Amino acid sequence: MVSAVPFQDSPMPVTARLSKLFYERLGEQVTNELVDWFNLVDATYQGDLRELNELNFARFDAKLDQRVTALEAKLEQRVTTLEARLEQRMAGLEVKLDAKLDSAVAQHAFAQIDARFDRIQAE
Repeated sequence: MVSAVPFQDSPMPVTARLSKLFYERLGEQVTNELVDWFNLVDATYQGDLRELNELNFARFDAKLDQRVTALEAKLEQRVTTLEARLEQRMAGLEVKLDAKLDSAVAQHAFAQIDARFDRIQAE
């Protein structure tokens, strides 16, 4: 029976516990060599897996960076478009407000003139 310690961050040798019968049939030296070989293979696979994970993460990170950059550009374009539309609408409202204000001022001026005429006629 072979049991192993779970994979961890740092390379850790396989802890093998072999049956007594295994040691009796193969001998102490051969069994120890086999355990050492298991540990070497495990360390190699752990190193390979770590390297593969780092490469995959680097690719993922590059793709994520590319997508975030594209999203930022798209968002910036939309914000610029919205700003232009907002400025256009504000300019239109300003023109309408100026026209209404001019009309109100003119009406007020005419009302004052009418009031003066009414006073003059009343005198």
